[in-house]
Amino acid sequence: MGRAVRIDRNGGPEELKIVEVEVGDPGPGEIRIRHHAVGLNFLDTYQRSGLYPFPMPLQLGMEASGVVEAVGEGVSHLKAGDRAAYASQPPGAYCEARVMPAKLVCKLPDAISFETAAAMMLKGLTAQYLLKKTLPAGGLQPGDFVLFHAAAGGVGLIACQWAKAMGLQLIGTAGSDAKCQTALAYGAAHAINYGNENFAERVKEITGGKGVKVAYDSVGKDTFEGSLACLQPFGLLAVFGNGSGPVPAFNLGMLAKGSYYVTRPTLFSHVSSRENVQAMADDLFEVVQSGAVKIPIGQRYALTDVQQAHRDLEARKTTGCTILTL
Repeated sequence: MGRAVRIDRNGGPEELKIVEVEVGDPGPGEIRIRHHAVGLNFLDTYQRSGLYPFPMPLQLGMEASGVVEAVGEGVSHLKAGDRAAYASQPPGAYCEARVMPAKLVCKLPDAISFETAAAMMLKGLTAQYLLKKTLPAGGLQPGDFVLFHAAAGGVGLIACQWAKAMGLQLIGTAGSDAKCQTALAYGAAHAINYGNENFAERVKEITGGKGVKVAYDSVGKDTFEGSLACLQPFGLLAVFGNGSGPVPAFNLGMLAKGSYYVTRPTLFSHVSSRENVQAMADDLFEVVQSGAVKIPIGQRYALTDVQQAHRDLEARKTTGCTILTL
């Protein structure tokens, strides 16, 4: 048995309940892992609210770290006693222990702490597939400008550092001057407070009127048209989140102004196989262990304080990564 966070219906943070669940033993292709820390993501609020529907009851959470307690038949890359971490479907990470598919769970290097791993797996792998795989025509080269919304968030601060290590000039946006300063401190070349500046106009000023090759947008509805206006001809807009709500239907003719590309990528398309997730995780582990990317944990909450954690996340009161401690 173990404690877990569950919802019985979609709704607000008040729907998050602490319950006792039976953990059980792993079957073929599965492991049982006992968590040391759990990561929180804005994605979790979409699942709780019903924006991303799941059958009920639902145990939330997409990333965590801990120690493997048992492995099922056919699992060869992990064994009992291994330190491990994951960002994985299905949801269920908000708990003390769980049985889950093994293929997307990675062995964790000793040099990376459990808290760092829980904070970085989903957000770090997201930054990896954006900067390394979600690319404009011709790719990205050192010196290129890219736009990254919510640059002081968990994904954003990792992306600021990783982009700098790649030689890119990242223009970050955030909702306050303090968050802009944080983005700059983590490697953004420029930062725009979209609360008091027109970010599209400012991007054009920064780039000498040229615009950016790619805009990475996790805000969605409120920034979509402005993000398009920031692009160079043949530029790419990658909408990878819905912080302000989903992008409404739009006329494809909007893209004709610059022969723009638009995509709606997800992490779980990129980590569909054991080989893919391991290669991406190895890239993440390497850049973190090198010191080029540090994982900023801005908030820690006890598992029992999960409702407040969700309230703070949705109220944009958090900076960097947020974890639940066990």
